[in-house]
Amino acid sequence: MKILIPMAGKGTRLRPHTLHKPKPLLKVAGKTILGHILDRIKGLDFDEVIFITNKDNASIRSYVEKNYDFKASFIIQEVADGSGGAVFLAKDLIDEDVLIMFCDTIFDTDMSIIKKMHHDKDTDGFIWVKEVEDYQRFGVVLTDEKGYMKKIVEKPKDPISKLANVGLYYIKNSKLMFEGLEHLYQKKISINKEYYLTDAFQYMIDHGENIKTVHLEGWYDCGKVETLLETNKILLDKGHHVDSKTKNSVIIKPVFIDKDVMIENSIIGPNVSLASGSKVSNSIIQDSIIDNCAVLDSIKIKDSIIGENAVVNGTFKKINLGDYSELHLN
Repeated sequence: MKILIPMAGKGTRLRPHTLHKPKPLLKVAGKTILGHILDRIKGLDFDEVIFITNKDNASIRSYVEKNYDFKASFIIQEVADGSGGAVFLAKDLIDEDVLIMFCDTIFDTDMSIIKKMHHDKDTDGFIWVKEVEDYQRFGVVLTDEKGYMKKIVEKPKDPISKLANVGLYYIKNSKLMFEGLEHLYQKKISINKEYYLTDAFQYMIDHGENIKTVHLEGWYDCGKVETLLETNKILLDKGHHVDSKTKNSVIIKPVFIDKDVMIENSIIGPNVSLASGSKVSNSIIQDSIIDNCAVLDSIKIKDSIIGENAVVNGTFKKINLGDYSELHLN
């Protein structure tokens, strides 16, 4: 099996934090989004991880090579032509079963199902789903009585299904999947010049494949500031960590405080992540994410994200400050 991770998006909804850093390398609950995702593949039997990135992939490559020892390949997606276009770029590297993981969300699910069902002759793959109320925001999956996918409908107006497609797939017959993607290009089946991977899955189903739905235990969005903070809160509630000493300060769990963090005369928490090298003094911080080596002094903030090496001094209520920024308020 090979693992394919498309991640070429620009993360525009998370600006300014994604102006100088790829979205998958933003931190949540003390770890990068990509790190959370790659933790999910531990224990799986795979040969290679293939990353589909944009041209500014040096930091992604460096992060993977520094922190993981699996075989990795990197493909640049020059043209932003959709999820199908991203996956189609890997057609010459994959001729076996494939696990496709998009980098927009963090998920909780039992990945051992892949091992258990690999030899199931009645099932040709899985598409993970989550029941949602705001179904009109997503592609939703229609199933038969056994839970096999019949159809995917993008952003339906009518409540035909509440099973949202979450961007996690396991496909045994990758050859047929790529045949379906090629069919889309030949017939120009696209929306606003974007080709959808789900249309290739529909092609597979129309050609006799049985793709079964699997319900996720947890699905946490990382696509914009508000949802990134909410995901930080959820993940901290599942497990917190304090690795630095404090001076004359109060820590209200759950929090993640990394090594080499300096905290003095402050109240930290709940739901705060402080990355390595950050310094906080004379401050109150709640429900926020503070990146590496940020310096915060004499502030009171909530629901905020402070970028790497940013400096904030003064008094404010809510801040969304990118990397290497400096803000002084009297």
